[in-house]
Amino acid sequence: MTLVDTNVLLDLVTDDPRWADWSVAQLEAASLAGPLLINDAIYAELAVRYGRIEELDAFIAEAGLELTPMPRAALFLSGKVFTRYRRAGGTRTGVLPDFFIGAHAAVADLPLLTRDVGRYRSYFPTVRLITPES
Repeated sequence: MTLVDTNVLLDLVTDDPRWADWSVAQLEAASLAGPLLINDAIYAELAVRYGRIEELDAFIAEAGLELTPMPRAALFLSGKVFTRYRRAGGTRTGVLPDFFIGAHAAVADLPLLTRDVGRYRSYFPTVRLITPES
C-alpha cells in the first residue's frame, strides 16, 4: 500500500510537462506493491480541480485509487505537529493538508509518494518517502 500525495495526482490531471511521466511511472510501480491510497485531505485538495463530485470520483476510479479515512491517531498527530510548526515560526494559522497527509502515513506506516519533501522530512522523519530524489 502507498499513500499518494496530491501533487503527484495533479501531475496527471494537468498533464504537467515536467512531472507527468515521472508520476505515471511511480504510480505504476507503487501499484505493483499494493493499493494506491488517498485520504480525506487529498480528496479535498483534488476537488479544487473539478466542477462536480462525479468527475472527481471518475478520476479516482480511473486512476485505481482507494479513498481511506484518516485514523484518529493521525488526526491527533496532525494537531501536535502543527503546534511544533507554529512554535518554530510557521505562519499559517490553519492545520495544513501536508500535516494530515504526513501524519496519516506515519501512523499507518505507509510509504508516501510525493514530490514535496520539505515538511514531510522535517515533521515526519519516520515516513518512507518516494520522491524524484529517491
